[in-house]
Amino acid sequence: MEDILAIILIFGGGALILLAFSPIGRALADRIRGRLPGAVGVDRSVEIAELRDELTSEIEAMRHELGEFAERLDFTERMLAKQKDAERLGPGSMK
Repeated sequence: MEDILAIILIFGGGALILLAFSPIGRALADRIRGRLPGAVGVDRSVEIAELRDELTSEIEAMRHELGEFAERLDFTERMLAKQKDAERLGPGSMK
């Protein structure tokens, strides 16, 4: 049992070391550190701030459009309700 465990640790450890020094391992390490792949010393805080500003402006635009949509929906509902009331009451009761 110990022989199998030793073989697994030796070959598994060797495979992990080879993976760590490979381009895939370096890309994975950069991803964990939060850097762009292939860029050395690039700080992602600037990129994150730009994305945050862009998303904030898009959210504000969507809120504005949603507010306009809600106003149009309310107006349409009032007009339909008024039309249904007029049809229900009939032409003779409108004095």
